[in-house]
Amino acid sequence: MTNSYKSFRELTDQETEGRDYRVSICLRNSSVLVMAPHGGKIEPGTTEIAETIAGEEFSFYSLEGIKSEGNGVLHIESGLFDEPRALEMVKGAEIVLTVHGQAGRVEEFVMPGGLNTELKAEIERELNRSGFRTLEPTERLRAIDAGNICNRGCSGKGVQLEISRGLRDSLRTDKDRLHEFADAVQRGVRSHL
Repeated sequence: MTNSYKSFRELTDQETEGRDYRVSICLRNSSVLVMAPHGGKIEPGTTEIAETIAGEEFSFYSLEGIKSEGNGVLHIESGLFDEPRALEMVKGAEIVLTVHGQAGRVEEFVMPGGLNTELKAEIERELNRSGFRTLEPTERLRAIDAGNICNRGCSGKGVQLEISRGLRDSLRTDKDRLHEFADAVQRGVRSHL
């Protein structure tokens, strides 16, 4: 995906909140924040997955593309993601878990990345136990840069879930499976806390 904007300020110079994008927030009394920084029509399915993982327990954030077309332009790279409300929420979170859409693959898999290797392993184990396939992320999707939004919480290390298009499409149409996926991720987080 080509990144048109290198910052949120660049994005707001060209795009209008409420017309081109929206920010959805649910702040809870939790040390865990689940984010979809490329939600809505930017990386389809990621907002719904992140919101389901957050459930009634964890805080939730999503920047959602809502344009009729051309939402890919709203993609700000994770290492540059600086939407002010997101940064404020991240500062107060011990654990930041981001949900992303891996582009172009019809197979069903998840690539967990991020600097919190212990949490990553817990989530991976729970996903595998629930029948979801996990793969080692490609070099570009490892999320090991300290500037990645998933690694900007209080602990300085979080987890990024890159979910294939095939799995995202499946989770969007099968709500029971979506809840199984979210439950597995929640169990991984809870066992880590």
